[in-house]
Amino acid sequence: MRQPATMSILQISIAAMPFLLSLVSRSSKVIAPCLLASIFTVLLGDEPHRAVMAWCVGTLIAAVAMREWLRAI
Repeated sequence: MRQPATMSILQISIAAMPFLLSLVSRSSKVIAPCLLASIFTVLLGDEPHRAVMAWCVGTLIAAVAMREWLRAI
């Protein structure tokens, strides 16, 4: 019988990184997509390839928002 996969605190914090970065960027347009990407990363934890894709998309969105925020300073 297969054990259900559980995520550790470290894995969940890494999955939440796009959302946390979007909060730092202070752009309200970016927060929702990054939150969804983080949620999908956690939900797709059993399928690593799909989880990595969701995480990369969310991180890319957050990184662009952070760059624009830093550029405005």
